[in-house]
Amino acid sequence: MSTYGTLKNVLKVIYAPHKAFNEITQNPKYIGPILIMVLFIAANTGFGCILASKSYYEETLPSGAAPQYDEWTENQSWWNSTAIISESNDSLSGGFYGNKSIEFDMTNGNQIWMRINFNQSIKCSGADGYKNISFRIKTIYPNTTELSNAALYLFSTQVDNFSYNLSKQSLPSNNIVWNNFTIDLGNEWTENGNADWNNITSLMYDFTWSENANLTIRLDGLFFRGIFKSGIEAASSSSILLSYSLTALMQFVVIWVLLAGLMFIMSKGFKGKTLWKPMFIAVGFALITLFAQMMINVALSASLPNLYYPLEWRGGVAGEDQSILNKLVENTWLASQISSFVNIAIMVWTITLCAIATRLLDEFSWSKSFLVATVAYFVTIMAQSFLLGI
Repeated sequence: MSTYGTLKNVLKVIYAPHKAFNEITQNPKYIGPILIMVLFIAANTGFGCILASKSYYEETLPSGAAPQYDEWTENQSWWNSTAIISESNDSLSGGFYGNKSIEFDMTNGNQIWMRINFNQSIKCSGADGYKNISFRIKTIYPNTTELSNAALYLFSTQVDNFSYNLSKQSLPSNNIVWNNFTIDLGNEWTENGNADWNNITSLMYDFTWSENANLTIRLDGLFFRGIFKSGIEAASSSSILLSYSLTALMQFVVIWVLLAGLMFIMSKGFKGKTLWKPMFIAVGFALITLFAQMMINVALSASLPNLYYPLEWRGGVAGEDQSILNKLVENTWLASQISSFVNIAIMVWTITLCAIATRLLDEFSWSKSFLVATVAYFVTIMAQSFLLGI
């Protein structure tokens, strides 16, 4: 069989599999399966690039590798205050937020302020500037007194700042529940002096109570946020191409070798007369189904809306990541349902092609051919999942 005939059989496997496998098994050549493997790798890489371009992840400051995500509320050395500063083991759940919060204690006083100076100027306007600030806070004070003032300041210089009045109703005395604040930058802030949103250099909280008391404030999860970057922007295109290409290569090779090997062993167990090379190449042709499935996945991924993964998605706080997941499921529901039906169709299609190859190579009955193909296929899929995690 010529190279042209081999390439022609790649397509013929789809619309006339019995004729194709009859020619393939009589004159097996590796060029056909190798072409299918290359097509599968290309399709999988395209799928990865499309998905990465539609997946937007929230950038935060501070940022970096764990446990430095939440470094501003992990290390007390960042802070100055009128209160006694310490690191508390009372912190948000979820590894993203570390295992500490910053505690500020005042004995027989009525005011606590705390200030952090950043080691870089922070931009909070424009397309590439942060859009909001979020933090978790606990205010602990006697019921005999009340919080009379609570404000947040963002400074451009030592005196020029923007101020924001925090809702006193959102800061009840409570040592159990973390109060969660996410505040838009630029809206409802008061400018004091010549503050500049493009040059935020420090932050300060200021709390005042109606009378002297023993006061405690705990602060955790302080982030500037609101910038979303796609997976393509966050990682280099070359790294995405390499990652998806290598994954596809390993997936194809593992399935090809395991499926052909298991079918060959079972065929020999049933006294079949096939040789290794024809079986190996026939199975490689049968994996045209992987390419077809991936092309459908490419189309489905292209139909998806942009998918947004905010800080809460990776934060690990109970309930918050689930609400984000629910939204993602809603946006991908139709594509997921179609993909599920496609997976079933591909499974049946692959088993059928392998059964045709087995029948031609071993001259088995259809029932025995399907038995060999089915058992070998499901064992291969389980082994692939164990070896590659996909």
